[in-house]
Amino acid sequence: MKSEAITSEQLYSSKNDSSTTDTSFSHSMFQMNLQALQKTFSPIAKIEDFVANSLENVSRMNVIVLAGTFLLLFSGAFLVYELQPEFVEFNIGRMESTIGFGFLIVTMVLLAFKASFFLYKGYLYLKYKPIDSVSDELLPTCTVIVPAYNEGKLVWDTLFSIANSDYPEAKLQLLAIDDGSKDDTWHWMQEAKKRLGDRLTILQQPKNQGKRHALYRGFNLGTGDVFVTIDSDSIIKTDTLRNLVSPFVTNENCGAVAGNVRVLNNKKAILPKMLNVSFVMSFEFVRSAESMLGSVLCTPGALAAYRRTAVFACLPEWINQTFMGQPSDIGEDRAMTNMILKQGHHVLFQKNAYVLTDVPEQYKGLYKMFIRWSRSNVRENLMMAKFVFKNFRKESKFGARLLFINQFLTIALSYPFLIFMLFFVVMHPLLFLSSTLLGILIVSSFPVFFYAKRYNFSESLWAYSYSILYTFGLFWITPYAIATAAKRGWLTRELPAK
Repeated sequence: MKSEAITSEQLYSSKNDSSTTDTSFSHSMFQMNLQALQKTFSPIAKIEDFVANSLENVSRMNVIVLAGTFLLLFSGAFLVYELQPEFVEFNIGRMESTIGFGFLIVTMVLLAFKASFFLYKGYLYLKYKPIDSVSDELLPTCTVIVPAYNEGKLVWDTLFSIANSDYPEAKLQLLAIDDGSKDDTWHWMQEAKKRLGDRLTILQQPKNQGKRHALYRGFNLGTGDVFVTIDSDSIIKTDTLRNLVSPFVTNENCGAVAGNVRVLNNKKAILPKMLNVSFVMSFEFVRSAESMLGSVLCTPGALAAYRRTAVFACLPEWINQTFMGQPSDIGEDRAMTNMILKQGHHVLFQKNAYVLTDVPEQYKGLYKMFIRWSRSNVRENLMMAKFVFKNFRKESKFGARLLFINQFLTIALSYPFLIFMLFFVVMHPLLFLSSTLLGILIVSSFPVFFYAKRYNFSESLWAYSYSILYTFGLFWITPYAIATAAKRGWLTRELPAK
C-alpha cells in the first residue's frame, strides 16, 4: 500500500473514509513552502529548478543514510559469524564466573519476560478495533483547547484544521491561548479570529507561564462535556474530532482518549522520517494493546480528549503538582492520564483519530525532547506506583499493573545495563559492536514489517536507521533523565531552530 501525502483538500473536505484512514497520510510542509514560493517569485521556471535541486539533494542523502545503515547491519552480522570462537570463549568465561553466571540468569529471565510481554501485546493488538464515530445527534459538546508558544503561522494551520472538522458547529467550542509568545503567534491567532469570527475565542496569557497553566485556563473557560487538547504545531483530519470523542458515548467509564500521532514534517529531514516510523509503532501497536487493557499510560499532548467530570475531579491536584518540592512544568499529559486512571476510569486509544505534529529535525532538538519525555516518565512512574497496586478500579487491574511493571523494569535496569554495556565496550569492543548490530537487524525487523504492512515499504526501512541512532546516540537519555528527574524546564521551547 502506498503512502499518500495529506493535502488541504483532504484536511478540509474529506469525510469519514475508512480507506483514507488506513492509508498513511503526511502533511507536506514542503508543498506549503512551494506554494509560498510560487506567490513570491517569478518566473515559474525558477521554482521548478529549486524543487528539482531540493528533491535531488534529499533523495541522495536518503540513499546514503539507508545504504550506510545496511552496510553497518550486515557487516555486524558477518562479524558475528566470523567471530564465533571468540563468542564461545566469552560465554564460557561468563558461565564459569559467579557474577557472570548470575548476570546471565537475570538476563535470560528478563528476556523471557520481555518476549512474553511482546507476544501478549501482539495478541491484544490483533483483538483491537477502534470505535466508529457515533451520529451527530449523539456526539457530545466539545471544547478544543490549543495552547501556543512561539509557533508562528503554524498555529493558523492548526486552528483552521480544527475549524474545518466534520463536527456539529453548535457542539464545538474552540479556544486558542497564547502563552506569552515572543514571535508573531498572537498575530496569526488574531488573523484566524478575523476569518473564523465567533467560532474561535483567542486569549493571551499576561506572561509565559507554561503549557500546563494555559491548559488550566482553557479547562476553566471550557463549556463542553469533553475537553480536547491539541498542540499548536499539529494538524488534524476532518473526521479526527468525532472519532476521538465517540468512546465517551459508547463507554460510560471512559475518562480519556489518546489520538493517533504521526509526523507532520517528514518529507525532507531525515530525523522526522525515522520518528514517523517510530510513532506508528508506539501508537498503532503499543497503544492499541494498552487500550485493550483500558490503561493507555499517556494521552499525548498533540491530541487527547478528557471527560469533563474526570478533569475537574483532579484539576486542583494537577495544576498544583510538584516533584521534589518544585512545581511540575513538564509532563502535563502523562500526569493528567495518571490522575484519571487513579479515579478508576478507562483510558483508551483511537487509531482512527489522526493528528500530524511537528518534530525536531536536528539532533539537539531531538535529545532535548526525549530528555523531557523521559523525566516525565520517571516522575509519573513513581506517582503510578502509589495507586496501581491498590483497589483503584472495580474491573480487572491486571493490565495496568503489567504495563507499570514493564515500564518500571525498563527504568530500574537502565543503570545496570549501562554499566554492563560500558564494560563490554572496553573489554570486548568488536564483540559488542557486532552483536549489537546483529541484534538491531533482528529486533528492528518487526517495526519494519509492521509499518510496511500498514503503509509503505520504502518508508519502513527508516526503522533500522532509527534503531542505530537510538542505540548509539540516545542510549544515555534514560540514565540521564533519572539523575536529573527533578530539573525543570521545557528544554525545546527556546530553540532557535529545529
